[in-house]
Amino acid sequence: MDSLLLDVEQIKNILIARATNGPFDNLEYRDLRDKLIKTERIRTLLPRFIITCRGLTEFWGHITDVSPTYKGRKEYLAKQFESLLEYLEVDESSPADSIITDSLNGKLDATYIQEAWSKALERRETDPEGAITMARTLLESTCKFIMVKEEIKYEEKWEMPQLYKGVQSALNLAPDNHTEEIFKQILGGCSTVIHGLGSVRNKLGDAHGRKPKTIKPSKRHAQLTVNLAGAMADFLFATWEEKSEKHIK
Repeated sequence: MDSLLLDVEQIKNILIARATNGPFDNLEYRDLRDKLIKTERIRTLLPRFIITCRGLTEFWGHITDVSPTYKGRKEYLAKQFESLLEYLEVDESSPADSIITDSLNGKLDATYIQEAWSKALERRETDPEGAITMARTLLESTCKFIMVKEEIKYEEKWEMPQLYKGVQSALNLAPDNHTEEIFKQILGGCSTVIHGLGSVRNKLGDAHGRKPKTIKPSKRHAQLTVNLAGAMADFLFATWEEKSEKHIK
């Protein structure tokens, strides 16, 4: 079972215990509450009283106003947690998520890149605009990381295509540098993806002000953007690591 789902089930059980005068642990409630409200993936699905009740004393005041009976309180809590539990019980992650996460975690001396990927995943379901912005941030950070390691100078104001051009040179990823047609097509596709991801953030992300009638991105737009950004970041790191290992040998 997903650890996040276990945490939600646990905090629900603590609240039921408090609502029915059973044994409860206020410190455990505070720890779980702090963890859950910081998880952007589910923040908008949390019952409102989780946000407002910092401890079980505040919750007691809330729940006694809701219903004078244990039965009424249990029914209320079941309904309040219903949407969140249903969301977590349906596994909406893709197999590639864990592959990319494993690839990025523990291999880099740049935690901000791992954080960008985690935030993109968290926001993908509930905040499409934010997810698209973090996907762009992931790729920008990846390119800059590689360029620093390869001692390639860049300017902070450079856009995504300029940054990727530097990485292409460092990792020999320019399509024209290869003779096999299939590799030329794939690498050309990578360039197209990079340019597209740079543009989509400017059009659909939340990093810039937009005109009143600008179309908002949907969940599927965020899924596509985050998945493509994650795949490209993974490919660039794998290519850089392979080059670095060969250089050491």
